[in-house]
Amino acid sequence: MDVIERLDREVNEHVARTHFYHDPLTVERAKMLVRQHRLNTRQRNSVLKLMVAANTPDWDTRMKIITSSSQEVIADHEFGDGKAHWEVLQDLGLAIGMSKDEIEQAQPSVTMRICWLAWESLMRNRHWMEGLIANTCAERVNCPGYGEGEFKAVGFGGVQNRKWRELFGLSEDQVAFWKMHSEADVAHSNLGWETIARNAERMHMADEVVAACRINLAVWERYWNAIGDGGDAVQAGRTEGLYL
Repeated sequence: MDVIERLDREVNEHVARTHFYHDPLTVERAKMLVRQHRLNTRQRNSVLKLMVAANTPDWDTRMKIITSSSQEVIADHEFGDGKAHWEVLQDLGLAIGMSKDEIEQAQPSVTMRICWLAWESLMRNRHWMEGLIANTCAERVNCPGYGEGEFKAVGFGGVQNRKWRELFGLSEDQVAFWKMHSEADVAHSNLGWETIARNAERMHMADEVVAACRINLAVWERYWNAIGDGGDAVQAGRTEGLYL
């Protein structure tokens, strides 16, 4: 297999392993996602991804990383009507009955903090090709073609779009976060996949890039599953140890 086929296999196996992608959505799982993923979107795109940009020698690739990060944390005029992605996620939280204070005062869970430390190790002082795959590998799950059935047809964002509309009775406009991520993550992840396709073999980095993809997806598996498990813990009144 060439390097892209190997990366696609890693993403497929990640989709199969990560139970949050396939579990039913509940109210508390949804609220936990809003609280935690809003924080993670801001941290990854204002700190972690910019570490990779700083290490990237190719100017065009560096600028594309910075542009995609700015869409997430400053303003997205292409997919988000001028709002940052974390703001659109916050709007989704308000639409399901969360208060603004509840969202803004949320603290990162223990698992979130551990994931941030893991990603910092995988993104700060690594070869820029390994950092680039850390930037983009999890965004592939929003691209059609991975997993089976509905997930393969529409990706993670498409599945979540349906689940949130059904559970909360939301309109298409109210679940804009999932639609824009389906669109934006195709573009963002293509940056990584296309750059890897052009350079990995030439630079003798194919094995390193695939290994970086595997370990980053292992971190993402724990991140997403912890959101679902955390929501279940809140619902059951068992929150000891969830936060520091």
